[in-house]
Amino acid sequence: MVLADLGRKLNAALSSLNRAPVIDDKVLDALLKEVCAALLESDVNVKLVSQLRQKVKAKVKATFESAGDKVKETNRKNVVQKAIFDELVHLVDPGVEPYKPRKGHPNVIMAVGLQGNGKTTTCTKLAVHYQKRGFKSCIVCADTFRAGAFDQTRQSATKAKVAYFGSYTETDPVAIAAQGVAKFKKEKFEVIIVDTSGRHKQESELFEEMVQIGKAVKPDMTVLILDASIGQAAEAQSRAFKETADFGAIIVTKMDGHAKGGGAISAVAATQTPIIFLGTGEHLTDLDRFSPQPFISKLLGLGDMQGLMEHMQDLAIQNPDRQKEMAKKLEEGKLSIRDWREQIQNVMNLGPISKIASMIPGLPQDMLSGSDEEGAARMKRMIYITDSMTSAELDSDGSLFMDFAKDGKPTQLTWRVTRVARGSGTSVREVEELLCQYRMMANMAKQAGGKNGWMQTMQKMQAAAGGRGRGAGGMPTPAQIQAMQRAMPPGMLQQMQRQMRSGGGMQEMMKTMMQSQGGDQLDMEEMQRMMSQMGGGLGGLGGLAGLGGGMPNMGDMFKMMGMGGGAGGR
Repeated sequence: MVLADLGRKLNAALSSLNRAPVIDDKVLDALLKEVCAALLESDVNVKLVSQLRQKVKAKVKATFESAGDKVKETNRKNVVQKAIFDELVHLVDPGVEPYKPRKGHPNVIMAVGLQGNGKTTTCTKLAVHYQKRGFKSCIVCADTFRAGAFDQTRQSATKAKVAYFGSYTETDPVAIAAQGVAKFKKEKFEVIIVDTSGRHKQESELFEEMVQIGKAVKPDMTVLILDASIGQAAEAQSRAFKETADFGAIIVTKMDGHAKGGGAISAVAATQTPIIFLGTGEHLTDLDRFSPQPFISKLLGLGDMQGLMEHMQDLAIQNPDRQKEMAKKLEEGKLSIRDWREQIQNVMNLGPISKIASMIPGLPQDMLSGSDEEGAARMKRMIYITDSMTSAELDSDGSLFMDFAKDGKPTQLTWRVTRVARGSGTSVREVEELLCQYRMMANMAKQAGGKNGWMQTMQKMQAAAGGRGRGAGGMPTPAQIQAMQRAMPPGMLQQMQRQMRSGGGMQEMMKTMMQSQGGDQLDMEEMQRMMSQMGGGLGGLGGLAGLGGGMPNMGDMFKMMGMGGGAGGR
């Protein structure tokens, strides 16, 4: 996404603040100059940028004066970062809640907007989005102005397996809209999306037609589809549509291909109308839910745990029975190669790797740039390898691929590895790597599951602390931390440290694999040192950790992943 450039510039500005030894007016002015320059390059209105600068300075000055000289430099940095974060959120937050469709009721959504803004494509994306969340959705094509509009709706709706209605003979869009909505209401559809003709604020006749369609179908929500490339001009267009159609929400499209996206979002926020989605690509799943705080959090490289949980929840909704079965296995600490393969497929269904990576706090946005195709190809090769395994091998814990000594330690790989490599068209080395990755996941599941696993322990600790963190930014208070420490089983920390040092039984297996290729024995300590260095290089904005809403509630997290909850049980 082009907004990643804006994110990098804002990130660079805040990183320079972390390097500054003393926070004074000179450092603050330099920081605000960089932030404002980045926003202006993204076509944000000059007045809005000027207001942001003034508000940040006033907020920081007031905090420093009230605290006096007692504030430490680290705390002063946090105050500045928090002020900038809050004002960036305010810049894109209209402060209005959009309409939310209700299940069991017909929810009529009418899409309006300029020609060529992507209304027809967005209507199909919207129908797919609600269909994934358990709504019975459909599309009514009331665009009789543009040639081929109904054909486009028919093709995209058929591809998405969404019901649609339209006519090649009827020329009155009002009649088509009324007939379609009446038909789908009778058939008990829950989300009915009406696609209208593209129009401009200077075309009074088309504007009148839009009003008539609105009177005929009585929409619960009118959505304005806006193109990100118009930048600041989005404000004038959205005001004109607001006066005529009185829409309740906005979807900004083509966010993946234009640098003016920031200008469009901030301009729209100035009209006090909520943005509900961002169109980020041409595929039917390229529609991202917009929420001001997670949006800015993701932009600054702080991740979006809420969005990640929603993605996982969507997967759980699509196949709840299988999800419950998988949750039971994880709670028991059991994970077969077949289960792991299913988890790889779930990750592939979540979308592009870079999109998921941007939701993980602390992971640099440019770390996985341009690697979506490579990552997808690697995952596909892993699926090909498991496709060449027998049912017995898939349902095993990987031990069938190893020969073991009398003391239970693996000595060498069996003939099965060569057979799987040949059958899948991959190398023996790739099969070994896959087995190694599987063992790491299986060991994690083993340590997490069971009565004494850390999953149960974490839930018990959180219950002892009284649920969510009550401190700043959702973090636990000192009293809660003490309660969690008391609830921790004796010797648990030492046990975890021992497992980390030993590699949880991985060391022997990895040595065997390296030796089978004629390589040196793998030094686990060296590997751990490399991993710690990688981990240390991720937190570029440690001071902002509490801004994105703090740590997620573990109980909620497990429920969303379909894993039940320790306190709630099943």
